[in-house]
Amino acid sequence: MAFNNKGLLVGLLMALIAMANPAAALDLSNVAFIQTAAGNTSIPVGHLEFCQSRPSECRAHDQVVPAATLTDASWQQLVSVNSYYNQTIVPVTDQELYQVAEFWTYPNGYGDCEDFALIKRRDLIAAGWHPSTLMIAVVKEANGNGHAVLIARTDRGDLVLDNQDGAIRLWSDTPYTYIKRQSQAHAGQWVDMIDDRVTVVAANMK
Repeated sequence: MAFNNKGLLVGLLMALIAMANPAAALDLSNVAFIQTAAGNTSIPVGHLEFCQSRPSECRAHDQVVPAATLTDASWQQLVSVNSYYNQTIVPVTDQELYQVAEFWTYPNGYGDCEDFALIKRRDLIAAGWHPSTLMIAVVKEANGNGHAVLIARTDRGDLVLDNQDGAIRLWSDTPYTYIKRQSQAHAGQWVDMIDDRVTVVAANMK
């Protein structure tokens, strides 16, 4: 398959193993998938306000698809949507654009990271992706600043669509600390993410 992204290596190996052993179930505990805590957590205030104005977009899903099957066609959809909006939307802060600290909405030529994630999610759903496989996540940058990305849960792992990086990478290959994301079962609910990569590295150094 024509996937030219080094960040997909782990997921690709998983897929090859699965093809060699069709009876093997998808292992969502694999490092390619970020784990989440049980129960719901607080919803970001910007997304709460977005849901209040667009309740139809923040409902429970009709079903939960554990992971989307990544094909050449669906990979190209991810690449095309990610590239298109990264190139056509001018990044500006909510303070600059709306004179408020936080405002989640679909961009109209301008927007911040949450707006990028929202419109990428909307377009991929329109292209046939199940909503339960596309989740907005809140992360922290290395400098401590907050940021938002879109996570596509696929059978190759959790792939990150980021307006600050043109490449689509596995979550574990990005420089962020993952805080929380939308629930797979309900677009208006959020769950804490368990980003234990630092713990794993420290344990291996002992």
